[in-house]
Amino acid sequence: MPSSVCNYAPSIAMLDLCLNEFSGTLSPEFANCSMLKVLKAGHNNHTGVLPHELFNATSLEQLSFPNNDLRGILDASNLVRLNNLIILDLGSNGLRGNIPDSIGQLSRLEELHLDNNLMSGELPSALGNCTGLRYITIRNNSFKGDLSRVNFSRLDLRTADFSMNNFTGTVPESIYACSNLIALRLAFNKFHGQFSPSIANLRSLSFLSIPNNSFTNITDALQKLKSCSNLTSLLIGTNFNGETIPQDEAIDGFGNLQVLTIDACPLVGKIPLWLSKLTKLEMLDLSNNQLTGPIPSWINKLSLLFYLDISNNSLAGDIPIAMMNMAPIQYQKNAVLLDPKFLELPVYWTPTRQYRMLNAFPILLNIGHNRFTGSIPPEIGQLKMLDVLNFSSNNLSGEIPWQISNLTSLQVLVLSNNQLTGEIPQTLSELHFLSIFNVSNNELEGPVPTGWQFDTFANSSYSGNSKLCGPMVSVRCDSTVTHTTSTSREHRSHLAVIFGFVFGGLAALALLACFLIAKLVYDDHTENIVLLRRR
Repeated sequence: MPSSVCNYAPSIAMLDLCLNEFSGTLSPEFANCSMLKVLKAGHNNHTGVLPHELFNATSLEQLSFPNNDLRGILDASNLVRLNNLIILDLGSNGLRGNIPDSIGQLSRLEELHLDNNLMSGELPSALGNCTGLRYITIRNNSFKGDLSRVNFSRLDLRTADFSMNNFTGTVPESIYACSNLIALRLAFNKFHGQFSPSIANLRSLSFLSIPNNSFTNITDALQKLKSCSNLTSLLIGTNFNGETIPQDEAIDGFGNLQVLTIDACPLVGKIPLWLSKLTKLEMLDLSNNQLTGPIPSWINKLSLLFYLDISNNSLAGDIPIAMMNMAPIQYQKNAVLLDPKFLELPVYWTPTRQYRMLNAFPILLNIGHNRFTGSIPPEIGQLKMLDVLNFSSNNLSGEIPWQISNLTSLQVLVLSNNQLTGEIPQTLSELHFLSIFNVSNNELEGPVPTGWQFDTFANSSYSGNSKLCGPMVSVRCDSTVTHTTSTSREHRSHLAVIFGFVFGGLAALALLACFLIAKLVYDDHTENIVLLRRR
């Protein structure tokens, strides 16, 4: 990094060196910029410690070095010298040690970002003296202890991210006094107990994430949280161990909710009716519970839902036709209005993409690992915007509908571990974006499709289907069998037409004979025409 800039421009007020390939240690010469207010050098390859001389730049209001490889600790005597500091961002480095008590002397501090480091210890109670603090992000460290050490009611918090640490105890009452709080992240800690009724004070709360703790009483939690009428994202999975998912229809205060995850608790009971009232819901994750019963017929009333994961439960029954009429999966979903500063969701991976923002998440339908029976409805072809379709590990039977080839955006198709029969539709080779395909452990037969992506899928994608043949399963297809199987649907269609004409003709002759011989009354039956749908 150029260190002589302060010699040539000593009155410089802002220096932004972000997103370059600077390396090595930080130069102490920056302290010579006596008028410097903003120093940003994030997303580089800097190493070493923060130089002692840097803290002589007492006019600094913003010090931002995120995403480097800085080491060392936050020295208390150095930090207190930057008493004009408004933004301190040292996230995603290798800092160790604790947050010093002297942090409380930074009376102008508004943003503190120390996320993704190796820091530890308890939060200093002096943090409560930073009365202008609006954003605190200390996720993914090894902080511990009870958050009640800090009086958060004195702060003007908008975002508080304490996730992925070792905090214990209950949510401190003082947090509920932060009436301007918009996003609160407590996931992956050791919190327990229940929410206080005072959570109703968080009228501005839009994003709440508490997965992987030991909170209890989900019914009580939802009854209290419904007072937070501005909630758009509610992530509460891996809590409420073994409880029953509430069926109380009085849970109706989540009119603005767009994201709801209640996964891996594991909860028992049926998919509750009150979910049908969440008319703005776009993502619903109820996976990895012990839910029973059918998929409710009202599912298509969630007219904005494009991400549905109910996998790994004990749900049963047929796949409802209503699921095939989910509008966002049929048509392009609209842009999402959630503020990216407050949204944080589990990362969804495909071989070529990583999704973090809601408007970039895949359009997904996952009902795998349940007890569904019956056939896959041919109406599945209506869900043309699907990116991910997973019906694996159920008791589904019948043929794979050729209409799946209408899902031209499909990237993942998993139908393994069912009782599917017949051929793999050759038209699936037209799914040019398909990167994951698995039909293993069924009762399929005939040639495996070839061409495009189907020339790349591993043999394991087809294992457990002894009657499949083709290069991808290393079984040669008999030419007669190949010809027969490749045209079997056409033969069945032709046969159906022939039989229709034969039986129709016989019926007509019989009626004519009766008319000619008996010359009795005219039989005024309306003939039903059966349309043969390609399967």
